[in-house]
Amino acid sequence: MKVLRIVANTETRDIAAAKRFYQDVLGLDLLMDMGWIATYGSQQTMAVQISFMAQGGSDTPVPDLSIEVDDVDASLDAMKAAGFAIEYGPADEPWGVRRFYVRDPFGRLVNILSHR
Repeated sequence: MKVLRIVANTETRDIAAAKRFYQDVLGLDLLMDMGWIATYGSQQTMAVQISFMAQGGSDTPVPDLSIEVDDVDASLDAMKAAGFAIEYGPADEPWGVRRFYVRDPFGRLVNILSHR
């Protein structure tokens, strides 16, 4: 047996609220919309990963999601322009990433990062 994909599921009564954060700001594609579920993603091949954490690193809270982007500073600017409050960072971490934390429209803590 081989794991092919891991999908994060977020419960909400407002499916449409995901569009502004995940599609408009982060640039993900709408892959599926059935009314009761909207799935955003990318057609590129990604590594299958799941992390278990005692803390988020640098004594921060454990984020619900980590999203790697090609330009963390551009993502930071886009989040601010869209009115999303930054909860941590931006920070250059000792393990080689630049990152910030932001809450999505559902209250999930999202770690946006780039490897340096």
